[in-house]
Amino acid sequence: SRKVNTPYIIPTPNTGNMKLAILSLLAGSAAAFAPSSMMKTSSTSLKAAEDLVGALPPVGFFDPLGFAEKADENTMKRYREAELTHGRVSMLAVIGFLVGEKVEGSSFLFDASIKGPAISHLGQVPEGFWAILLITIGAAEQFRAEKGWVDPSEVPVDQPGLLKSDYVPGDLGFDPLGLKPEDPEEFMIMQTKELQNGRLAMLAAAGFLAQELADGKGIVEHFQSM
Repeated sequence: SRKVNTPYIIPTPNTGNMKLAILSLLAGSAAAFAPSSMMKTSSTSLKAAEDLVGALPPVGFFDPLGFAEKADENTMKRYREAELTHGRVSMLAVIGFLVGEKVEGSSFLFDASIKGPAISHLGQVPEGFWAILLITIGAAEQFRAEKGWVDPSEVPVDQPGLLKSDYVPGDLGFDPLGLKPEDPEEFMIMQTKELQNGRLAMLAAAGFLAQELADGKGIVEHFQSM
């Protein structure tokens, strides 16, 4: 009799069940490592956020993307710290744009050789300036971290980036002119002014960058042609 070779068919697993099992494992792992503060309601934190300095009428507490609803108290403090820091950098950037372009060709710095739109100035400075800039920024960030953040070796695993409990976001103790008011209400007013100016500066700096990238002309040149 003739022997017929029957092909061996490899059984294929149920892919649907496999995907479900993998997703279940991933979900369980994510839940195990997720901070407990993010797994519970944050109505208390949201209420505290609504009372933060900077919430002004008629808009009030402006949070269209709902970041505050997902944040605990420490996260909200980090948000405020980030907002203040970016606002301060932006205020300096706006001044740098205007002053840098206004004095180009007549400044005593860099032999008055820096020219053109402000976005091109950093590319024209000598290499040694970059080292000074990086060291200055690094020293400032180190000072800020030591002032406001808990030492990483003492931070719980589920609370990364923990700020000190007595640290007020943005209050680095740097007040060489003695402008910080002693009265808490006046201090809140000054904080609000800084926040509002910082927010405006962030929009202005973004506008300056976009405009100079769009047509290659300096902001001061734009103002003079109006």
